[in-house]
Amino acid sequence: MKKILSVVALALVPFLQYSTAYAQYDPKAREILDAMSEAYRQIGSFESGFSYSMENTDQSINEDFEGEIAVKGDKYRLRMGGQEIINDGSTVWTYLQEVNEVNIDDYDPEEGDISPTQIYNAYKRGFKYNYLEDETIDGKAYQVVDLVPENSDNQFFKIQLHIAEDDRTLKKWRIFDKNGTRYTYEIDNFNPQASVTDDLFTFDSSNYEGVEVVDLR
Repeated sequence: MKKILSVVALALVPFLQYSTAYAQYDPKAREILDAMSEAYRQIGSFESGFSYSMENTDQSINEDFEGEIAVKGDKYRLRMGGQEIINDGSTVWTYLQEVNEVNIDDYDPEEGDISPTQIYNAYKRGFKYNYLEDETIDGKAYQVVDLVPENSDNQFFKIQLHIAEDDRTLKKWRIFDKNGTRYTYEIDNFNPQASVTDDLFTFDSSNYEGVEVVDLR
């Protein structure tokens, strides 16, 4: 779950070396990414479902979850795997259903985390980008773009975006970690006409009977 909030969290050595070597500021990739960013800027708010998987063959890890997300500007509310993460742009609440506990922390966009509201603009700072290929998923055309961190000390070595050719929305993205783990997020039931109000992005403890509040600020 932490990986949704923090992208920093397949490491095949030859592939890693290849990814670093070919990374560039590809003008075709930049055109695709700019169009995606503009599409989400115009949408403003949306709701969608998504699936998430984490795979690491060497460690015999294969986990799958489904979740829901609502986004409005810099704010989001994410539900997945018995957890909720709520960010109002300044405060982050992380609710753990299993122990009925919520952790409260300040949101600091300068920490290097990439939130669900930033994935569409992440390429603008700290990444090289490269157009990879066109592909078809369920009869719909997508363009695949790789983002490679400029800083080789990052825990991950690549983010791969699958962007719809018609409306420039993001269908799927994969994060490739140096420890061999691959994280995949795939969007479904995308609703750009959703009515999303600001009160959705605040944790109301009265709705969680007996919840333990841990304030980390």
